[in-house]
Amino acid sequence: MIRPDLRAWAARRSEAIVATLILLGGLWLALRGGWFFAAVGALVLLVGLSLLIGAIRRLPFRRGIAAPGVVEVDEGAVRYYGAAVLGGEIALRDLVEIRLLRLKGQGHWRLRSATGEALLVPVDAAGSDALAHAFTALPGLDMGAVSAALAHVADQHDAVRTVWRRPG
Repeated sequence: MIRPDLRAWAARRSEAIVATLILLGGLWLALRGGWFFAAVGALVLLVGLSLLIGAIRRLPFRRGIAAPGVVEVDEGAVRYYGAAVLGGEIALRDLVEIRLLRLKGQGHWRLRSATGEALLVPVDAAGSDALAHAFTALPGLDMGAVSAALAHVADQHDAVRTVWRRPG
């Protein structure tokens, strides 16, 4: 009943759509009249607004699967199971640098540990949207800058962009 391209568009943006609906529900509730409904509506508006900001920042991480392999974030570690190349695992507490680079026209995360080990993870691999939640735990990370870099990874002029380094 729903066109496939419209369904795919809505599926990619489902988190932002739900946050917008919560925001609109809070606005409706705030305008019902009386101080009680205004206070409850204002709280719902704040929740909806914070959810919407987070959804918009995570939107570039939600991509179609166009690269081989699977990304898994579990127990504080990022694991990449490569189909065509070797994968690996790196603990978030050991990360010292995250770079976004373009190899053969495709974006990759380069995660480097304190011991010098590096893990290349395609941005279009299955499960790579879980990296958005994992990266938020890193100290001093500007998620807005990471999302902006990821949104323009295909058309960026520089092939390598450092998006985070561990402070100190």
